[in-house]
Amino acid sequence: MNVSRVLALVRKDLSLGPRSPLLMYAVAMPVIITLLLQGVFGNLFANPPRLGIVDLGSSELTAAALEQGGVRVSLVTDADELQRRVAAHDLDAGLVLTPGFDAALRAGERPPLTFYVAGESLASDRVILAVTTIDLLRGVEGRRALVDVEVVAPGGEGVPLELRLVPFAVLLALFAAGVFVTSFSFTEEREKRTLDALLASPMTMNEVLWAKGLFGGVLAAAMATVTLALNGALVGQAVGLLLALGVGAVMAALFGLLYGVLSPDTKVLFALFKSLNLVVFAPALFYVFTDWPRWIAYLFPTYWLIDPIVEIGQRGATLGDVWWQLAIGAAICAAMVVLVGRLAQRVRAPAAA
Repeated sequence: MNVSRVLALVRKDLSLGPRSPLLMYAVAMPVIITLLLQGVFGNLFANPPRLGIVDLGSSELTAAALEQGGVRVSLVTDADELQRRVAAHDLDAGLVLTPGFDAALRAGERPPLTFYVAGESLASDRVILAVTTIDLLRGVEGRRALVDVEVVAPGGEGVPLELRLVPFAVLLALFAAGVFVTSFSFTEEREKRTLDALLASPMTMNEVLWAKGLFGGVLAAAMATVTLALNGALVGQAVGLLLALGVGAVMAALFGLLYGVLSPDTKVLFALFKSLNLVVFAPALFYVFTDWPRWIAYLFPTYWLIDPIVEIGQRGATLGDVWWQLAIGAAICAAMVVLVGRLAQRVRAPAAA
């Protein structure tokens, strides 16, 4: 393989890039999707914290809470209903006030107070509601709070929805850059017959594949990094994250080459996009719907590129924790190299004829 010829083709694609709407889409779409996710599901346009109160004894705390600014207060009939609404994240937190709560508090006793929190509530909302509750208790008691607060998270700790959608955004970044750009660039060469001219020169099919894959892979890694940074997930072990992004970018570029060698023209290419998008994006659904059996995601090849990125970038895993996922991802990439190489020979034959 002649490296100078490969780099020359990469430079040609790079120079033509600003004229390509698809390249602009690959660069802009992950950023736009991230801003939409943060705006709709994140805290860009956050609502006030939501507090539910079950008042079994006409406490003064309830009246004070209803007048409290910056918190949306809802009155709930019983503790079971409160737990259900908190667990469903209809409320960020909830209080259960027992009969005689105010009198016991003023008498210096330690009345029980159950404080439920939603597992998917924002940490900032929990702090606001906890501080607000303490201030309300001090107002009822007159001096200081003399209660034992038990914090309960019905259904266990959850992950906020905007964080569960990060894998989708990362997959979109990898897919838009690594798959769309790579496959469209190769298919366009076939459709315009410029591939024939390239192969009539000293350049070989392998060098063309290397050039297209390198351009798309580097762009995919860059856009995935930008997406992680915008979502606050560019943390964790640097070496492990770089390796995970590298495997993801390589697999995305190989998917792009696979689509390209299978598509004689752009009509077939877009038909492949429509039919195979489910295979590519399906693993992201298992991060959104956490109750789904995770083993099903193992059947999709893109799971092995997105899971190490999520584990390191969001959950603080180390390279030692995800090495086996990366190994499986690398093995899939190796198999795809062989497959793409064999299919490319069928593309080369008509051109050679």
